[in-house]
Amino acid sequence: MTRGPKTPEQDRTEGAARPRGYEQVDKLSVPLPHGTEVTTRVERVAGDRHIPQGVVGRVVRARGGGFDVQVVGVGELWYARDELVPRKPGQLQFALRRAATWDALRPCVVLETVVGSQAWGLANESSDVDMRGVFGLPLPWHFGLADKARDLVSADGSHTFWELSKAVEQALRADPNTLEMLFVPSARASDALGEWLLAEREAFVSKAIFGSFGRYAMSQLDKLTRSQRLAEHRDLVLEWLCEEPAPSLDEVARRLAAISPRSAPTPEDALLAAKTYLKQLYRSLWDQGLIEANDFAALTRYARGGGQRPPSARELRPKNAYNLLRLVVLATGWLREGVPTFEVTGTYRARMLEIKAGRVPLEEVLRDAEALAPELEEAHRTSKLPQLPDYGRADRLLRRVGEELARRWVLQEPGPLGRDAPAPPAVEWKEEES
Repeated sequence: MTRGPKTPEQDRTEGAARPRGYEQVDKLSVPLPHGTEVTTRVERVAGDRHIPQGVVGRVVRARGGGFDVQVVGVGELWYARDELVPRKPGQLQFALRRAATWDALRPCVVLETVVGSQAWGLANESSDVDMRGVFGLPLPWHFGLADKARDLVSADGSHTFWELSKAVEQALRADPNTLEMLFVPSARASDALGEWLLAEREAFVSKAIFGSFGRYAMSQLDKLTRSQRLAEHRDLVLEWLCEEPAPSLDEVARRLAAISPRSAPTPEDALLAAKTYLKQLYRSLWDQGLIEANDFAALTRYARGGGQRPPSARELRPKNAYNLLRLVVLATGWLREGVPTFEVTGTYRARMLEIKAGRVPLEEVLRDAEALAPELEEAHRTSKLPQLPDYGRADRLLRRVGEELARRWVLQEPGPLGRDAPAPPAVEWKEEES
């Protein structure tokens, strides 16, 4: 079937999906905010490992005039700005938009809170100062084709602010990060909008914190424990495959079945489970582009070739496991007492500092959380907190905020939400070439 020439209307419709202006951008001058996916332009040596040019990583933080980049299988490496480029057009657009939005809307922040280990009494000399907060969105930013800005994130990722309506939606879901931002004693409003939000924060508290804090934390600890166990098995498998001669699939499966913590009805079932894990392993490495074929032979060549490795079990040990245990303790106290206590003290503090320092195996952290589960369940059963948040109160707050944003803009009151509001992002389009 021969396709006829496009009409002007088809040209306009089909061409409306491509933003214009990124083709001429110098990729070496683009801001690289936290989370940007990048490709390296130079080689690196990390310990005894050679990291070639062209590997893909993700920006973790800005530091020393350059960037710490998380490279899979390697860890964090520092690169100068001219040694990195955004990986693809989508990432280039993301980096430009994110940096421009931060610069434009940072003056619109109406509430700031120091969070993290500084707020929990668990900070040490190497702890960063993390901030969360809320910003008001100037009225013109609510309209037009451009996406409504809902997040502000600093280049190093240490400061995160949510648009006010998004913060309310998250708080109604009992999101731990949002509720902590509102209730931590360091919360400070810099505008009447922030004061109104703090005044209504009790509207967001309900028994839902049982699931979003306590049950969520325990499920994440269980998942982390299983991930670490699988990583330990992977490390062992790769080590075995370097032996001379290299063991067969059956031999590796037999060894794996012998050490697996999972019970099986019969030895045959255990062997089958081990073989299934091995197939999942080489399929995962193949999906990541680390081996050239989806089979055991390719896995063996990979193990013996010393290629780029995914993170080891030691690297996978999460530093935030202590925070998950802290969430269980916090949820229990909040449900029982009706008010939150964020600063950790006494024996809990000593234990969490041990976990944070990596001196406690994840399995033990999970057991600690499971030991607290009956107390959490009882606190939930007897809690005097409301079953649900006060949706009506939250709705009235958002309507009041919306009216105030409109009033400031229409009356052109001085300030970043009125007369001095930043201009909303311009949207330009180009037509597809026929």
